[in-house]
Amino acid sequence: MSKVTDFLSKEAEQEIVEAIRMAEKNTSGEIRVHLEKTTSIDAYDRAREVFHELKMDETELQNGVLIYLAVEDHYFVICGDKGINDVVQDDFWNCTRDIMVTHFKNGNFKQGLIDGITRAGEQLQHYFPYLEGNTNELTNDISKG
Repeated sequence: MSKVTDFLSKEAEQEIVEAIRMAEKNTSGEIRVHLEKTTSIDAYDRAREVFHELKMDETELQNGVLIYLAVEDHYFVICGDKGINDVVQDDFWNCTRDIMVTHFKNGNFKQGLIDGITRAGEQLQHYFPYLEGNTNELTNDISKG
C-alpha cells in the first residue's frame, strides 16, 4: 500500500469528511482536502494546480479553501481562493497552519486536519454565511492523487 492509502484510517477519513460537512453547513464556502504521496514541484505551486484540477477556482463567490498534503514529503499547504483571502486577517492562514503543525508533529494528522477545517469554516461562515438557495458546489470527499 502507498503512503496515501495508509495515511488515514477509513474512520479518520469519515471524521474529516464530517468535519467538512459541518464546517460548510452554515456557509456558501467550500472546503476540500487533497492527499498525495509526493510532489516534484514546489508544494504551493502543486496545491494551486490541484485547486484548479478540483475546480475550486470555479465557486461563485471565490470562497474555496484547499488543504493539500504531500504525505511522503511532509509538506502541506492551505490554499484559499481570492474571495476568502481578501477578507481574512493577514495572519489567519499562518495561525491556522501553526495549529495544524502542532498536531502533525505529534502524529495526530486527523485532529490537525479537523482543526484546520473548523477554523476555515468559521471564517467562511463569518464572511460568506449560508443564504437560502446555496448549494454544495463541490464534494466533501477527500481527494487523492
